[in-house]
Amino acid sequence: MKLHYYPETDSLYIELSARPSAETREIADGLNADFDTAGNLVGLDIDGASGKLDLTTLETISLPLGTLKAA
Repeated sequence: MKLHYYPETDSLYIELSARPSAETREIADGLNADFDTAGNLVGLDIDGASGKLDLTTLETISLPLGTLKAA
């Protein structure tokens, strides 16, 4: 899983899988879900993220992390 923040559009993309997206559906105002060709969820895009989320902190609880990277 990867988190991508784009300050120019104030959007946060949560990449759940490296599979390519084949379809995007708006599931709520400013929240889009990307699906692969088999209908599996591959990512979530949150528009206006800084107004909806606290982007200053990232906390994980009980995740079995093999690798943790910060860029």
